[in-house]
Amino acid sequence: MKQPRFMLAAPSSGSGKTMITCGILQILKNRGYRVSSFKCGPDYIDPMFHTKVLGTISRNLDTFFTGEEMTRCLFAKTAQQTDLSVIEGVMGYYDGLGGICTKASSYDLARVTDTPVILIVNAKGMSLSILAQIKGFLDYQKDSKIKGVILNQTSEMTCRMLTPKIESELGICVFGYVPKIADWHLESRHLGLVLPDEISDLREQMQRLADILEKTLDIESILQMAEGAKEMEDDMPKSLKQLFADPHVQKIRTQRPQIAVAKDEAFCFLYEDNLKLLEELGAEITFFSPLHNAKVPENADGLLLPGGYPELFAAGLSENSEMLASIRSCEKKAIPILAECGGFMYLHQEMQDMEGKTYPMAGVINAVAYRTEKLGRFGYITLDLNEEQAEARNIWQQGFPVRAHEFHYFDSTDPGSACLAKKPAGKRSWSCSYAKDGSLMGFPHLYYYSNPMFAFRFLENCLAKKLEREKVS
Repeated sequence: MKQPRFMLAAPSSGSGKTMITCGILQILKNRGYRVSSFKCGPDYIDPMFHTKVLGTISRNLDTFFTGEEMTRCLFAKTAQQTDLSVIEGVMGYYDGLGGICTKASSYDLARVTDTPVILIVNAKGMSLSILAQIKGFLDYQKDSKIKGVILNQTSEMTCRMLTPKIESELGICVFGYVPKIADWHLESRHLGLVLPDEISDLREQMQRLADILEKTLDIESILQMAEGAKEMEDDMPKSLKQLFADPHVQKIRTQRPQIAVAKDEAFCFLYEDNLKLLEELGAEITFFSPLHNAKVPENADGLLLPGGYPELFAAGLSENSEMLASIRSCEKKAIPILAECGGFMYLHQEMQDMEGKTYPMAGVINAVAYRTEKLGRFGYITLDLNEEQAEARNIWQQGFPVRAHEFHYFDSTDPGSACLAKKPAGKRSWSCSYAKDGSLMGFPHLYYYSNPMFAFRFLENCLAKKLEREKVS
């Protein structure tokens, strides 16, 4: 597959990756390009900003979640429908699992997808020392994939002075600079940036940023570099082909079980590729709001309650007693539920808000979700059913292990013990989650393409519930 593409990466977090990525995306949209955008790693919020700019959904690419072949396949499925692809990196360029290897780093994704990289270097307070920093990144790996740099937080004069030295001594391009822009920043809170829908003048800010970057960046040279990206293998993994061809999948596609997905201000942490996999396997996706709707969609055969910020909307969620009763009714009918982090907290008997005030919730989980002052568990995990979960193992069969990540300041008085979560680096592990009647409820955020059989088994469970309901009626 031949697809123009490039990655925007940086030596560290806080270097301006998201701001500059969004500005360039706005420029490309203004110029009429059909652009696909991606975020390296598991972050939910940065892709929301890409989506807001482009008007098309941004996706995640993560080489911990998926192997090399699957990562390329997922990239190609979206990229081939567009003129150009832009990938935003994560953390520092070489920062990978456990901070001690390059696996799952921005570099690893650039290597797997053979994508040329622009390094965004914060040049504030530096001049010639910038060359030493850039040279270190170029030399750390034999094929660093770094083709050029953007100098951030600097002046036109400094950029003009340094460009000849960088290009002649280091053999890479300088694609321009980004000045310090007054009154332009993205607010943060406990789980990262605020959501784009909370910024009233975001479109105006993005257009203002694009107008500035049109003058300070060499967009034509960036596009030329992107056009020079090499052809990339994009074959669908054999295991996925076999799954899609399975007669049981054909049955799901015929019967179309309905999966009700919570999506509103409180529940917004969704991987687009998770939903697309469910749809490809035959699910019919419908959305509902635990905040604003009165009940779960009628004839729902399964529920997906994702993460988000329920703690910011605890009062509103608790006041919607009709919805809470509807959720409880689904659980009593043994309708399969996938609940992750914030969705898991919503199922608790009670949940605290950010001030520590406690509110009644759905009462499916007999425990209290409470706030802590630090991240309880953070980062990538592999999730598997504990050995004693014979019934769950029979229901899920090859649906485990599945890869996931955790990132939360809240905890539970009883987080469950059906699964064992293992860190990929080091020996740390812990029990977590509830597995019952084809449901899985816990803090981990799951990535279905890490084991597509997980999504398949979930839909099988939902289909069984649909057929049972239709038989009764």
